Amino acid sequence: MKTSHKIAIILSSIVFITIAGCKNKKNTAEDTPAATAENIVQLTAEQIKYADITVGSMQQQDISGMLTVNGKIDVPPQNTVSISVALGGYLKNTQLLTGMHVSKGQVIATMEDPQYIELQENYLTTKAKLKVTELEYQRQKELNQNKVSSDKIFQQTEAEYTALQIQLKALSEKLLLIGINPAQVTIGTISKSISVKAPINGYVSAVHANIGKYAAPGDVLFELIDPSDIHLSLTVFEKDIDRVKIGQKVMAYTNNHPEKKYTSRIILTARNLGDNRDAEIHCHFDKYDPVLMPGMYMNADIETTHSNAYTLPDDAIVRLENKQFIFIQQKDGQYVMTEVQTGISDNGITEILNGDSLKDATVVTHNAYTLLMKLKNKSEE
Repeated sequence: MKTSHKIAIILSSIVFITIAGCKNKKNTAEDTPAATAENIVQLTAEQIKYADITVGSMQQQDISGMLTVNGKIDVPPQNTVSISVALGGYLKNTQLLTGMHVSKGQVIATMEDPQYIELQENYLTTKAKLKVTELEYQRQKELNQNKVSSDKIFQQTEAEYTALQIQLKALSEKLLLIGINPAQVTIGTISKSISVKAPINGYVSAVHANIGKYAAPGDVLFELIDPSDIHLSLTVFEKDIDRVKIGQKVMAYTNNHPEKKYTSRIILTARNLGDNRDAEIHCHFDKYDPVLMPGMYMNADIETTHSNAYTLPDDAIVRLENKQFIFIQQKDGQYVMTEVQTGISDNGITEILNGDSLKDATVVTHNAYTLLMKLKNKSEE
C-alpha cells in the first residue's frame, strides 16, 4: 500500500506539472508578452509554505537617512574683493603676501603717477576760479535785478558759474576714486603718491603685481577674502534634489581626514539644473575653521527626512543587474517581478520613490530573495 501510495503521488505531481506547464504556455502565448513572462514566478501552496513567503502592502510613514554628496569650499561674490586703482599707476610699495591678514582701512599699497599731480592741480585751479566766478555771479545778479546790466551778461555769468560747479564736482569725485579726500587737498599737500587701503577685514588670496609695475585702470593688483561667510558648495543630482531642504543638517569632511567632521546647514538650493542634470546647494558652517580654504574639495552627508513616504521592508527588495525589484502577487501562487526606484533606507525599511503607482499592490514583504533565485533557475533551464 505504501509503495502504491507513493506512485500515485508521483503520477499526480507529473500530471499537475504537465497541466500547469501547458496552461502557462497558453497564457504566455495569448495574454502576456514574452518579456513579462520571464518575470513571473509560479509556486505551489506547498512551495509557498516551505519558502516562508509573506505578503503585505506598502506603508506610508516618515523615514530619515543620509545622502552622501561632494563639493568644495566656496566664497560668495560679496565676500571676495578685487583691488585695483581706477586711474592706474605704478606700484611704489607693498608688503602683501598671499595668506596675510589685513584689517579694514589698513594701507596695503602705495601708487605713484604724474596724473595724480595733474588731477589735484586741476581741482585747486577750478576751485579758485569758482570762488572768483561766484562773486561775479552774485554781483551780476544784483545788477540785473536793479536793471543796471543786461540779461545776456547775467546769463553768461550764470552759465560760467554753473559750468565751474560741475567741473569741480567731477574733479572731486575723481579724487575720491583714488582715495584722496578733496577737502584735504591744498597747495601744500599736492602729492604724486596715493595710498591703497583694504576695504574689508580678511585674508590676501592673490597678489598680481610687483613693485615698479604699471597697472592700467581696472587691472587687479590684489584679491582679498572675507572669511566670515565662507560656505560649502555641494552638488546634488536630479534624482536626489527633492530630498534636500533648507535648514537640513550637513556633516562635511575631507578625504584626508574623514574622522574630522564640520557641521553646517543648508541655506540655499539652486532653482535650475546644470548640463550634468545636477544642482548646486550652499551650506553655512556652524563654526568656520581656518583650515578650510576656498577651493578645497569636501565630502558631505546630508540628513534627510521624508514625510509620508511609501516604504517596504528591506527584505522585500531584491537587486539584479544594478536594478532593484519587488515581487507583486497576481493570483494564487503567481508573483511578478517589478522594477522599483528606491530612496533612503533607515532601520530596516526603504523608501519606494514610485510607490504611488504600486500602493494598491500585494507585495512579497519577506523572503523575496527566494523568488529571485527560483526565477534565475527558471531562466537557466
